[in-house]
Amino acid sequence: MNFTQYFFQKQYGRSFVVGDHHTRIAAALDDVLMGKITRLIINIAPRYGKTELAVKNFIAEGLAINPASKFIHLSYSDDLALDNSEAVKDLVTSSDYQALFPDVQLKASAKAKNKWYTTEGGGVYARAAGGQVTGFGAGQVDKTEADILQADDELSLDEMLALGGETTFAGALIIDDPIKPDDADSDIVRERVNNRFDSTIINRINSRNTPIIIIMQRLHENDLCGHVMKNYPGEWTVLSLPCIIVEDGQSLEEGRALWEFKHTLDELLKMNDVNPINFGRQYMQNPQPKEGLMYRPFKEYVQIPPASKVWRKAYIDTADTGKDYLCSITYDETEIGCFVTDVIYTQDPMEITEPDTAHQLAIRQTEYAKIESNNGGRGFARNVEAHCVTLKAFNINIEWFHQSENKQARIFTNSAKVNMLIHMPAGWDKMWPKFYQHVTAYSAKGKNSHDDAPDCLTGIAENFGINHETEIDPSVLGMFH
Repeated sequence: MNFTQYFFQKQYGRSFVVGDHHTRIAAALDDVLMGKITRLIINIAPRYGKTELAVKNFIAEGLAINPASKFIHLSYSDDLALDNSEAVKDLVTSSDYQALFPDVQLKASAKAKNKWYTTEGGGVYARAAGGQVTGFGAGQVDKTEADILQADDELSLDEMLALGGETTFAGALIIDDPIKPDDADSDIVRERVNNRFDSTIINRINSRNTPIIIIMQRLHENDLCGHVMKNYPGEWTVLSLPCIIVEDGQSLEEGRALWEFKHTLDELLKMNDVNPINFGRQYMQNPQPKEGLMYRPFKEYVQIPPASKVWRKAYIDTADTGKDYLCSITYDETEIGCFVTDVIYTQDPMEITEPDTAHQLAIRQTEYAKIESNNGGRGFARNVEAHCVTLKAFNINIEWFHQSENKQARIFTNSAKVNMLIHMPAGWDKMWPKFYQHVTAYSAKGKNSHDDAPDCLTGIAENFGINHETEIDPSVLGMFH
């Protein structure tokens, strides 16, 4: 923070207005410089000083610490990355910087914006995040024991072991805004950036100890931050800085502004009124699909509360096409709602799902199982019942029916009822991750890739309170004879 404040004043002739979020960002970046953090995500709204701190001054300070430091800087466009690279070059060549850090000298040939070097072998390489990154690596290659022995044969064993890797800061890979807000809902653009990270960018670090820093506003649940947190779990330190700070149980109106110098609470609330989806993404760091989500967060339970009567039920939506998922949900229905006890959610063929479903129904002591299908459902139901007989689960009443109503309309119409009635077990995101993903990311409008899980939950809500008599219509049971 001191470095940034000092050189901001020297460069622009005015003070850097420090907010609490700047202090938190600077503290995280200090931890990177000291080797305490090697994978850092900073999520904050645009124009809140992130580039000044985490790109321009961070690189300049890194070179001051070690003139041999190598940086790769990526952004959504070449122009933006090159502008930042040029700003760093202007800073390190300024008289004020040189007065403090004369060891940082640029090579005479360092004329280009996209790639320039120091006389100590350090430098900066700037590109667009979606483009090719070749011929340059961030950080320094780890020293081997042989390298250390050759450098100084008088070192003790403890000293040699201590010098086994990078012994001081040596550079970083810094990604600042890898995707434009206008492209956030483009699967093609997002996947190009995410795939580039996996195939190229992550391999451009010279050591496993070389830091990777991603600084961006959240734009989509599958933006680069969402991608790396899902695919490289446990590796990332995440600093998320929403523009309205709310405590547990508070509404946005009861919160406080992150940085009143930039936006007051009233100004932020007006922005939310105009476009709540974009505000949630860019300013609250809470990415949601552009169309909005169908469901609110589900109620979760640790133990099903005592009830005067419990009906053990199942609702099953068979896979009508090769891309569909079979969804079989068992649940305990009480007077206050439906408590999900187990889920099968799979694209496996029927020869696997039929016995698995029968086993699920038997284990959960299911009394009523309703099977929805428009293609082969009756055969599936008969085979499941046959497997139940083999398992000696004789008390299961199985009903197959043809669903003629529009699926999307049913899901939309019953979404509030689903949220009100259905309780998920705590940790259901870990128990059934694909099911969880398809339910919680289901959009209220627009195209959804898979609707089998929401369709099954809708069936549970529609059948609440039905089949509470021990007698089942004989015509339904007759089809199994």
